[in-house]
Order: sequence, then C-alpha cells, then structure tokens
Amino acid sequence: MSYNKVILKKGITFHNINTNKFKTNLCAVFLTFPITYENATKDTLIALMLKRGSKNLKTREEITSKLAELYGAEFDCGIDKSGDNHVLKFYLESLNEEYLPKKENLLEKSMEVLLDLVFNPNIEDGKFKEEFLAQEKNHLEQIINSKIDNKAMYALNRTVEEMYEGKPYGIYKYGYVEKLQGITAQNLYEYYKDLISKCKIDIFVSGDNLDIKEILQNNAIIKSLNDREPEYVTKGSSSNENTEKFVEDKMDVAQGKIVIGMDLKLQSEDEKYWAQVYNTILGGSANSKLFQNVREKASLAYTVSSNYMRLKSNIFIRAGIEIENYEKALGIIKQQLQDMKDGKFSDEDIKQAKRTLIATINNIPEEQDIEISYYYGHELSGNNTTVEDYKNKIENVSRENIISVANSININTIYFLRN
Repeated sequence: MSYNKVILKKGITFHNINTNKFKTNLCAVFLTFPITYENATKDTLIALMLKRGSKNLKTREEITSKLAELYGAEFDCGIDKSGDNHVLKFYLESLNEEYLPKKENLLEKSMEVLLDLVFNPNIEDGKFKEEFLAQEKNHLEQIINSKIDNKAMYALNRTVEEMYEGKPYGIYKYGYVEKLQGITAQNLYEYYKDLISKCKIDIFVSGDNLDIKEILQNNAIIKSLNDREPEYVTKGSSSNENTEKFVEDKMDVAQGKIVIGMDLKLQSEDEKYWAQVYNTILGGSANSKLFQNVREKASLAYTVSSNYMRLKSNIFIRAGIEIENYEKALGIIKQQLQDMKDGKFSDEDIKQAKRTLIATINNIPEEQDIEISYYYGHELSGNNTTVEDYKNKIENVSRENIISVANSININTIYFLRN
C-alpha cells in the first residue's frame, strides 16, 4: 500500500491510496466547512438534493441506470461533524478494471459521474427543483424528529449540546426543524454556490495501480473550480467550563441513560495516544473496568462503555441502567475514575488494552472507507502518522502516561435520561 496527495488547486487536494487488497475502486469527495446553527439544516438539505440528481443525470432513475452501466457501481452520500467542521461526504464504488470482461477506463467514468453529482446540481430556472426540495424537506424533518427514537444516541447528543452550548460542536449535525420553513429552492442554491466556492475539497481514490492525477487535473469540472482559502478548523471550540453540571431529562423510557462528559487537559500530540489506552482500560472493551465492575460484578447496567473523542479532547461514559439504580451506578463509575487516577489497574490491563487498539488499527487497511477516513483525519489534524507508526506509539504508552491522563480529567456534565 502507498499513499500520496497532490494539490490540484489551492484548497483542493487529491489523495491517492494504491492498494491491491480489493476488487473495487472507491472514489470519494469530501466538502469541509465550518458548522453554524444558521446553516446546518441547509447543509443537510444540500446533501439530500445532490443525491437526487445532476445536470446530466436528472433523476434517481437516471442515476440508477448510469450506475448499472458502470457494472453495478454504487453511489452514496452522508453528512458528519468533525471538530467544529461540517463535512459532506460523497462515495462512488466501482469494479477495478482488472475484473472487467473487456478493457475500459471505468475509474475515469466513475470519477466523472461522482464529480458531476457533486458539482453539477440539477437546476431549473436558476434554483433547485421545487418538487425535489419539498420532498427532501419532509424527509429531513422526519430524520430530525426521529433523533429521540434512539435513546442512547439522544442522550449522548443532549450531553454534547449541554457541554458545548452556544458553540459549534454543540450543533446537531442534521440541523433543526424550525429552520426548514425559511429555506427556498432559490436561497438554498445561492448558499450552495457560496459553499462550493469557499469549502475545503478533498478527493480520494483507493484501489489497485491507480494514477489519475492527470485525469483530475484535466477534468473540466475541476478546472472550473476556483482557488480558495478554506474556512475550516481542526479542533475549534473547547467545551464550556463546568464542574459536574447535572442535567436531567424526562421521557417515556423503560431504561435510564447516564452520560458523563469529561474534559481532558492534554498538552501534546503524544498524549492523545496515551488517552486512547486510558480510555480502552476504562471503558473501551469487554475487559474494561467499567464493564467488569458496573455491569458484570454489580449487575447495575445493561450496557456501559466509554468513548474518546480525539479532536475535541473529551471522553464520554455511557450506561443504560434501571432507573432506581442511578445513584449506585454513578458511584461505582466515579470509583473507577478514581482508581485510574490512583494507578489501580494491572499490567495485564495495559497489555489487553494495547492488543484491542492494535487489532482495530490493523483493520484500517482492510476496509477502503475506513482507510480513506483515516487519511482524511490526517488531512484535518495535520498529523502524518503511518499505520505502523500509530501501532508503535500505542505500544510505547507507559503506566505513568496513563496515570497522567487520568489525573488530567475533569467531569464536565452528568446527564440522566429518566421516566
């Protein structure tokens, strides 16, 4: 496997991952820009509208037909938050030419379709198609309203909202129902044009024996795009200063949800690797202290785990419990945090955590989309760690490093969803 990147234009980067592990080529376009409360809903609608068709492929039926011509290629898109950024992600997967019945440049054709869908929207009279927009606004309203259906994710989102109230990271990635009414086919298209002229653009191609730099440099769509000074941030806002702020929501639920949002005071890039090992010992695996003590020994939780958010230097502990067990569960969770500060974990705990992390790292080159996400993360953070270096940095984390992370942690917000 080899990875390299080329600046096609200022603010537009091509990333080439040459790998012989797959029978497919995966092309991706990522549009990155600051997330705002005013525009988050528009961002999601743009992704939905671009998925509906382009100047050359005006309907879903035409897109499906074109993908069938490309030997059953698959197109998809999504939206994500990365730090204080909103990211629109578009993917097109097609067969590698080596597996075609006859020789043809399927990769070039696939990339042309992908770029067409992202940068050549289906426009009528200088605006998005009214009928499609009405349908997608209804669709988006259902998506936003359905966020309460997954209670565990709802509880996590509410905790993030509380910790980052008034700040970009606290914004819900799909936007807000109250913003839908003011969005028209005209102002959405004007916003799209402004977005495309300013956003950071990353184009990824993963596959075997690929070199399409010249194809992209000569592509009419790429040539038509202007240089830009991308308005994106790597980390952005920190959480609001809280000391165990408590938030309780009531809903018709059979099971309570605890989320504890914590801040980490890390001073260097290396400490982020220490935090990964710390988190895995704390709640990142079935051997973790939280799982073993809260769920297995005390039988106080149906589920319990912790997740480390690298870009924001936060750890979130999440537990699903019987509502009457709240105080007991919270007490045992806090005891595990104290035990980590006191160094009450074994050398075997450290070894198991490292094995768990390295198994995950080894899986990065085994999935094309995961590998693309890995290098996209590097692009945003400015970190150029190879997979092998990544494993070495995990292996080199010491007991003292883990205790140092433990003692840098502050509980910011305790959230409880109950009936």
